[in-house]
Amino acid sequence: MTKKLAVSGTYSTGKTTTTIALSYLTGIPRTHARTMREILAEALPGKRLEECSASELIQLGIRRFTERAVRESHLPGGFVSDGSSLHEWVYGTVRVHAGIHPTDGYDPTDAPPDFYAEVVEALGVVLRDHARTAYHAFVHLPVEFDLVADGHRPVSERFRRLSDELLLRTLDELDIPYHVVGGTLEQRLATIVDIFGLPARTTLRRAVELACAKTAAPVPARPAG
Repeated sequence: MTKKLAVSGTYSTGKTTTTIALSYLTGIPRTHARTMREILAEALPGKRLEECSASELIQLGIRRFTERAVRESHLPGGFVSDGSSLHEWVYGTVRVHAGIHPTDGYDPTDAPPDFYAEVVEALGVVLRDHARTAYHAFVHLPVEFDLVADGHRPVSERFRRLSDELLLRTLDELDIPYHVVGGTLEQRLATIVDIFGLPARTTLRRAVELACAKTAAPVPARPAG
């Protein structure tokens, strides 16, 4: 059976490394959209994310969804997606409550303009419809790791918590099957393969090593014993 799986989770939950490793392990093609900051350099040269207005953030979200949908359409035989169309909507929606550029020192005066929530919700109709038809199931990665302080993510722990809650609530509302999978990278891979009956074309350890090499991340040590 064709598998179209989306790996969801908020910032710094390990979606990218997990999907890369899963693709190496199973041979299922991986798909993704570029990050907002990568799209930003092309769409609004010279700007940083924290300098973008509400309307510019909406533009970036639309560009990201378009890229995601096109890439998915090129893989009719199945894929594993790093994120999903729900992420564009969820992140936009949470900014209504956490501020346009949320940080842990959130200033309530950073509230979005009046039009923002209405526009994001209208876009959400399209993005949720896409998720309902584009993916067979979701693998949701819970918040288990600290937020990566890379200077490129104007988000906060509150933003992560609200995003995580909204993602799960939306999956329930859309009645999309999902499984919450945590643990080490090897444990995640073993659980995902078992849940969906996926083939294993290499060892778990080799898939992890290849994924970490691609993301320039250190290969996690195996527990003693």
